[in-house]
Amino acid sequence: MGPTRALFLIIAAMLMAAPQVCVGAKNPLVKVGVVLPLSGPQSAFGEMMKNSMLIALKEVKKAGAINGKTIELVFEDDASSIETARSAVEKLVRQDGVVMITGGYLSHVTLAVAAKAQESRVPFLVQTASLDEITERGWNYVFRLTPPVSEYPDTVLSFLKEVAKANTAAILYVDNSFGRSTAEAFAKGAKRARIKVVMEQGYHLKTTDLRSLVAKVKGVNPDVVFMVSYVTDAAQIMRLAKEQHLVPKLFVGSGGGFTMPEFAAQAGDAAENVCSVAPWTSHIPFAGAKPFCQAYKKRYGTHADYHGAQAYAATYVVADALERAKELSPEGFREALVKTDTMTAFGPVRFQNYGKKKQQNKLPTYLIQWQNGAIETVWPRRVSSRSPVYPFPVWPN
Repeated sequence: MGPTRALFLIIAAMLMAAPQVCVGAKNPLVKVGVVLPLSGPQSAFGEMMKNSMLIALKEVKKAGAINGKTIELVFEDDASSIETARSAVEKLVRQDGVVMITGGYLSHVTLAVAAKAQESRVPFLVQTASLDEITERGWNYVFRLTPPVSEYPDTVLSFLKEVAKANTAAILYVDNSFGRSTAEAFAKGAKRARIKVVMEQGYHLKTTDLRSLVAKVKGVNPDVVFMVSYVTDAAQIMRLAKEQHLVPKLFVGSGGGFTMPEFAAQAGDAAENVCSVAPWTSHIPFAGAKPFCQAYKKRYGTHADYHGAQAYAATYVVADALERAKELSPEGFREALVKTDTMTAFGPVRFQNYGKKKQQNKLPTYLIQWQNGAIETVWPRRVSSRSPVYPFPVWPN
């Protein structure tokens, strides 16, 4: 290869990797990458998040260009696969020339995306994945909107201590990074609250029959059943609990599938009175929360849970960063994200450093409960929409 040819290839590679911002246009177009599970077993979450971002983007565009600039979202499907997610980031950075990336559902997949974004020096705003490690690596290009998993159990444990007066708990969890870390966080919190964990067992996500696992829980007769599950397994556990007449004082999910409309559809009446941790509910009086819920219901015919609110809010955080960025580049966006201090429908967003966490938004969690086929906020009392149904009623014959 001659020197002229080699120089041409180097310049071509540099141009391909450069952020594609059409600065000569009347309204410069800024590309932002989005990595979500749009196919496969977690696609319901990915679709809700994508739909919510499209609602927000439409609102942002309707409000007019941001300082003469507009946003284009470039969606990539990670298919819940680490390798697919890495390839998606590679494409977004090298081919699409995005100035930043957002998204992130499954924690172990998101961790891989975060590592690749850090390596590529492109800012990554994590919407949903809550594994603590994501913001504990000291990465300066990684930011997270949602609370870390170690902080998820705080609200439910306060309810168990102050209201339910629970003494024992059984923990069921999907055996992946999210499931294990959430189960561990709840077990540690239970110990501090003097609640004895009488059973702690994981299961593979692809397990098709959880009958023996539910029977084992019934055998230890806990006051509380705490579950870390996605949609299909969450619904199956509750249907089996009804079938086997497992009646603790409380069923509590850890977010995940328990707040999704698909859970209620698949579990049927077995979803009634099931509680769950949630980092957001539509009853919290944040500006824009109710309009978002109404817009989602009108456009898609179903309700959005916290996954949708996170994605919706993330779009506004991106727009806020774009408005303040001194230059339309990954570094310009990173510097703008560091200084973020804004209010969204998901709550206040300010990326802080505390403990081992870096660039982590700090927010509380809430306890919701399915009542009469709808989600109600039951704890803390200051934001509750209904009183909790407690103890869990005996299953009807």
